[in-house]
Amino acid sequence: MTTDDAVRAQPQTTPGAGLIGLRLGALFGPVIFGVTAAGVALPDVAMAMEVRPAVAAWVLTSHALALGVGTALFGRLSEKWGVRNTVLVGSALLAVGAVLILVASEFGLLIAGRFVQAAGSGAITSSALTLAAATAPAIRPKILAIFGATMALFSSSATLMGGMVTDWWHWRVTLVLPALSLAVVPFCLKLAATRPGFGKAVDLVGGTLLGTGATSLLLLIQASTLDLSTPLVITLAVLLAVSVVGLFWHINRRPDGFVPKPLATDRTFLIAAVVGLGGYAGLFAAMYAVPQILAMQYGWGVFKIGAWLLPGAVVGAVCSRLASKLTLTKGGSFLLSGVALSSAVFLAIVGMVEGGIVVMLIGTSMGMATFAVTQVVATAVLSSRLEPLQRGGAMGVLNLLFFVGGGIGSAAAGTLSEHMQITSALAWLAILPLVGALFALLLPPARPQQEA
Repeated sequence: MTTDDAVRAQPQTTPGAGLIGLRLGALFGPVIFGVTAAGVALPDVAMAMEVRPAVAAWVLTSHALALGVGTALFGRLSEKWGVRNTVLVGSALLAVGAVLILVASEFGLLIAGRFVQAAGSGAITSSALTLAAATAPAIRPKILAIFGATMALFSSSATLMGGMVTDWWHWRVTLVLPALSLAVVPFCLKLAATRPGFGKAVDLVGGTLLGTGATSLLLLIQASTLDLSTPLVITLAVLLAVSVVGLFWHINRRPDGFVPKPLATDRTFLIAAVVGLGGYAGLFAAMYAVPQILAMQYGWGVFKIGAWLLPGAVVGAVCSRLASKLTLTKGGSFLLSGVALSSAVFLAIVGMVEGGIVVMLIGTSMGMATFAVTQVVATAVLSSRLEPLQRGGAMGVLNLLFFVGGGIGSAAAGTLSEHMQITSALAWLAILPLVGALFALLLPPARPQQEA
């Protein structure tokens, strides 16, 4: 044992479970601002950048894509170079992305800034999830409970924060709120150093195939909105097909690669992926559509929108806290299914009645609850079934699929809104959280901690 190992092994240098959960939750929490706070600011972004609302959806879509890819990629890279280095690289990307957003004079540069910033958030997300999932079984439930509660606090304040910052300062400041994670980084570096890398080579081919497939899919969904040429659409379709086929071939060729074959064929992992994909799609669709509806049809300002979404975010916080206590039973799965089903039903009703403020707010609120509960339940279930060295990469790939679902939701909402009423688009997309709700019933409970 080296001197450094001996120092790390001393019990007195290890923070308590509550402090660990608080730090990791505060590290992860600002990432949520990139979705819900940014969604509230979307009408102002579209107006200032002089783009159609459907095109402005890329503020959310690009964030979802880069956050998902970043989470998966850095989850793997942390296995090679350690969590501490991952946090530092992610911090640099967060800072660079924030600067680009603040100075961007064109919409394309703004989206580039969002992409870079979200990639940094992906590194932060993967690090927080890896550290939470890799904690000792005896204290993991308490850590996840505090982690979930802290995340819920950010979630519950995100819409109001987005409204306040946009209304009192500027929408650009709202878009860089995820950079608040930088303030917590110094307090997490010592904890991150307890997860050094072990030199495992990163499967860049598998990661590239997965990222290319996700990007091609999202661009194809918004091909008409972005006025893409026919040759480009054909090229994207070919890229998508080649990526999907190539990924399946690569998984069989390299079973321990970016997407490990045991993971890709694991029933629990696949169920969790469908649940998260559907639930995130519903939330991102709502965060694109609902602020637009409230602003254009009802004349609401961004502060009012954020304030009225606040009670629903609090519901999400409460559900997240409750979920952390139910992960060892089927209660966690039932709760997740219930909130996802509620979101689907109320979003569908929006299309049937062509609006309805209360209905929209409830549907969006349940989408936020689905987002929070999915993270808590999925992390608990999968971390109890995976070896410690597998958790970082597995949670990264899972979150990539979650956020690709989110990107599909916002991209599809933007595209459909150009061909039908935006309320009708929201109703059609309610199918996605409905699918997530049904699959959530199949999720098993987390295994007792002594077996993890």
